[in-house]
Order: sequence, then C-alpha cells, then structure tokens
Amino acid sequence: MDNKGTPTDSAVLSLRERKHRRTREAIVEAAMRLFAEQGFDGVTVTDIAQHAEVGRSTFFRYFADKQEVLFADDAELREMLVAVADERAAAMAPLGDSLADALVVARAAVMAITRRIAEHSSWLPVRDRLIGENPELSARNLIKQRGYVTAGVEVLRRHGATPDTSILATSLAAACFAAGQDRARGGELDLPTAVDEAFGQLCTLDGQGLRRRFAG
Repeated sequence: MDNKGTPTDSAVLSLRERKHRRTREAIVEAAMRLFAEQGFDGVTVTDIAQHAEVGRSTFFRYFADKQEVLFADDAELREMLVAVADERAAAMAPLGDSLADALVVARAAVMAITRRIAEHSSWLPVRDRLIGENPELSARNLIKQRGYVTAGVEVLRRHGATPDTSILATSLAAACFAAGQDRARGGELDLPTAVDEAFGQLCTLDGQGLRRRFAG
C-alpha cells in the first residue's frame, strides 16, 4: 500500500496471483479426488468444476481439458529444469563432447524437478495408475516426457555441448528418472532417493570395466 493506504499495483498483482494459484490448486485437488474415487473416464469437467466450486468457464481458463489436470505442473517443472540446467551448465561451459560434464548438468536438473514432484507424493500413485490404465493419457505422458528431453538438449547445446553428447546425456538422465520412478512405485524407496541411486549406479559403470567390455 502507499502512504494513503491504497493498494499498490504490485500488491494488487500479488493478490491476483495468489487467488489464481488457489483456484488452480482447488481444481487440481477436486479432480484428483474424483479421479481416485471414480476413475478418469467416470469424471467430467462439470463434476470437477462443481467440486472445486468454480464455473466450467473458469475451469477452461486454467486447463484445456481434464487430461491436462494430470499434468498441471508440467510447465513449472520444465521451467525449473531449464533454469537449473542453465545455471549448472554456465559454470562448466563450454561442455564440448564431455559426456561426464553433460551428465552432471542433467543430473542436477532432473534431481531438482524430482524433489518438486515428490512434494505432491500423495497423488503420485493415483496419477500413475490413471496413466497406466488409459492409452490416451499414456500417449500424452510420453509427449510430455519427450518435451523434458528436448528442453535438456537445448540447454546443453546452448552451452557448447555437441549434438551427440547432448542427446545421450539427456536420454540417460531420463532413463535414470524412469528407473527411479519404477523403484519408488514399488514402495522400496522415496522418489528422490530412488532416482539419485539410479544416477549413482550409472556413474559406477566405467569403474566396472564398461569401456573394456564394449571394446571386447
């Protein structure tokens, strides 16, 4: 507020942003609760809007369709991945053809978004089950995952990594995330620990004589 008690433009914007976030979170919470109870196909946009106490038009201001609710954090996670990778890569540039350096960057970025994903762990089993049961959701999930790989490649290339190194590093990082996710799904470990251990296992390969075995 200014000295007369009138809200400043920044304060009004902050209030608007908080309201926007609360509405979006209410829609996601309502949708996930309904999906868990009734399955994905048994829930309509109208159902979600009613349980979130918003209108259908409000729902569509936030999401293009009910599928996108399952991927509500996609844009935020991709922005985080790019920001973390950019910061780490800038400190190591130029990356050139060093797969080890590119993997350090990719690992930092993937671990950052993995920790953020784990903050919503209560809904992860439901989300995984719904995606596994629905071919359309599975296809959209693959497209989203490919988007992370593409974003990672672009960051590495921007900091001097060769095309082959960029693709290999980001693909290996994606594989580590997938392996960790599968292990965490079984309840053996939490997601960040499982993904980090997958990266750790990858890092031991050369010490296990991988180069010699490939050469043979």
